[in-house]
Order: sequence, then structure tokens, then C-alpha cells
Amino acid sequence: MTRNLRQDIPQITLKNEFCMPNYPLFSNCSIALLAGGRGQRMGGQDKGWVTWQGHALIEHMQRVVRPLTDDLIISCNRNHERYQHLADQLVSDPNQDFTGPLIGILSALKVARHEYLMVLPCDAPRIDQALLQQLYQQAGERPALFKHQGHWQPLFSIIATAQLSALEQLWQAGERSPKHALLQLNPVAIHCAADEQRLANFNDPSVLQQPLLIEDSLC
Repeated sequence: MTRNLRQDIPQITLKNEFCMPNYPLFSNCSIALLAGGRGQRMGGQDKGWVTWQGHALIEHMQRVVRPLTDDLIISCNRNHERYQHLADQLVSDPNQDFTGPLIGILSALKVARHEYLMVLPCDAPRIDQALLQQLYQQAGERPALFKHQGHWQPLFSIIATAQLSALEQLWQAGERSPKHALLQLNPVAIHCAADEQRLANFNDPSVLQQPLLIEDSLC
């Protein structure tokens, strides 16, 4: 299910601290925030709306990426009314089985308006534009993924939308792991420092009260 929200979102909103400027910094890149998970490790909560430091995790992410693109896509399977004011488009899984983030990536690739799609999770609030600029600079025919201490981070990646067909074929063949799917496309590795903290995500409610640690994105 796709919801096109472009007509409802002004280009400049002075009252909204999460507003976008009148130009995108990544002119040929759509961005997808993945918020469609079941939230099992968060007690079934919609992880995007878990609060950290006074704002929902999805709001932290949206504030960082909003100036970068004029095509911000959120993949979500509930609370659509809450997400809609943060995005240009919403996508949802074709069923409610919570089959994992790869189907969210495929859904976003199908509607992306630009040559590239940057994929990010909804729960990495320490991400910043400098790190995303490193990712954007590696945009090309091959996907690019961050790699930390030898572990690929498939939910921090940039993918040419031309790769949709190849990824759909892998899905139809039974692949459900974003990492395994992207590795079959010969990705570019962007190596992170051993102490990099900006990719850290929340997979457990207790983590909200702890210093953030990098976790391998095994999906």
C-alpha cells in the first residue's frame, strides 16, 4: 500500500522544528526510514514512536534526513496517521505478517522518485548528516553499506533503484535477509572506526537508558 502525501506537505513550515528547507542536499536520492517492524524486543511497541530524549525515535531520524531529500519515504505497518506528516510517501507491507525489512526496502524502491534510495532504520537517533554524506558519496551501480568491525550494516545502505528487479528476483527465490540479498549484488563496503557510535540502534527498552553500542544488523 502506498500513500502519496506530497500535496499535503508544504516546502517550508516555520512552526515545525522538523521542517525541510526549500532545496534537498541529495538531489538525486530518495530516503527510506524503516519503521514497519513488529517491535518484539520492545514489547510489541511501534518502535518509531518510542521516546528518547524528549522525542520519538522517528522524529530524531526525520529531523536529520529531512533536509537531504525531497522524497522521504517511511515504511510503516501501523500508526499511519502519525507518520504521514513526517514523510512525502508512506509504504506498507503487502500483508501484515511482518516479514522483515527486506520487503520494506522493496516497497520503497518501487515508489522512489530518484536514481538512488538511501535506506535507514527508524531507531538510530545518533546518526548525523556527516555520516550520511559518506554513504551518499558512494552511490553507484553497486549498493554501498557501512561495515563495522567486520559486520555489514545492511540497514545503513544506498541502493540504485535500478537494482529493484534483481532484489525482487531474490525475494521470489525465498531470500528474506537484506544483508544476504545485498551481498549478492557485490556491494561497496564503507568501513567505520572501531568506536563508531552513530550507527547504534535500540533493540531493547533497557538500551534507552544506557550508552549506545553498535550492534550487527542481522536481519
